[in-house]
Amino acid sequence: MVAGSLPVFGAEREQMIIVSFDGAHDNALWARSLALAEKTKAKFTYFLGCTYLMSADAAKTYHAPGERRGKSNVGFATDDDDVAERLSHIWTGYKSGHEMGSHGCGHFDGGKWSAAQWSAEFDQFDAALANGWQAIGRSDDEPDGWQEFARSSIKGFRAPYLSTGQGLFAALAKHGFVYDASTVSRGPVMPDLQQETIRFSLPMIPEGPKNRHLIAMDYNLFVRHSDAEETPEKKDQFTDRTLSAFRAAFKTQYDGDRLPLQMGFHFVEMNGGAYWDALETFLSETCSLPEVACITYGDALKRLKLESDKAS
Repeated sequence: MVAGSLPVFGAEREQMIIVSFDGAHDNALWARSLALAEKTKAKFTYFLGCTYLMSADAAKTYHAPGERRGKSNVGFATDDDDVAERLSHIWTGYKSGHEMGSHGCGHFDGGKWSAAQWSAEFDQFDAALANGWQAIGRSDDEPDGWQEFARSSIKGFRAPYLSTGQGLFAALAKHGFVYDASTVSRGPVMPDLQQETIRFSLPMIPEGPKNRHLIAMDYNLFVRHSDAEETPEKKDQFTDRTLSAFRAAFKTQYDGDRLPLQMGFHFVEMNGGAYWDALETFLSETCSLPEVACITYGDALKRLKLESDKAS
């Protein structure tokens, strides 16, 4: 791309691509995502679910607002070894420059929760992360710096089901979250940097033969492509459709205003892994392009604030 042909925004702004993973539980996909990051030089945001830091034996230590003690919509870790491996992946990712955020604990729809109920959920997340190694009886394996990491590094949140409400936003600010990534927009938009807790909105992007918009998230693709029913025999078709949608959404921004392009994923290989395969191809061909930055939400926010300060 010739520098002189860039639009006003593009002349000064890298095209940011922000990829995040909700829940971040399956250890095999932790390994796969970290390998993908190493290959493409991308940095990811992992929105952690805290019940995956508890074995089933420790389930009673969690009590979601309005639910019976020990209940989780997404279950718990299989055993202490499973937790230990996940904690190690979290630490490896963090030390490699990836960002850890919060996805709450039990993956309940908190759209109608009060600020106090959300605060209780956040407190339990904080405790589960800080006490992760101790809770499985492996305090000696806890890395130096883990407590500082658990205390000060979680700056972003994404709500389960992208379900938000005034209770959530009030609690986010009170709890010290810097940003939220739970809202949805018609297409890529700039976050409002003046809000107390800055809101990043997952964009809807055109997809499929009719270019109908849907949220740029693997689960939403899964629902559209196969009504959320596993259909691995159509994996190649779904991979191609997803990759085409990602490429088109990227091109629109890269050749235009260069608004941050966000994509949400889960640690589940839906439809035979179609969406992860599309993501791997997309990042492999895109992150190395000139003036492209595949970065975390936290890093994107720093760059956007710097850009805003220079413009003011």
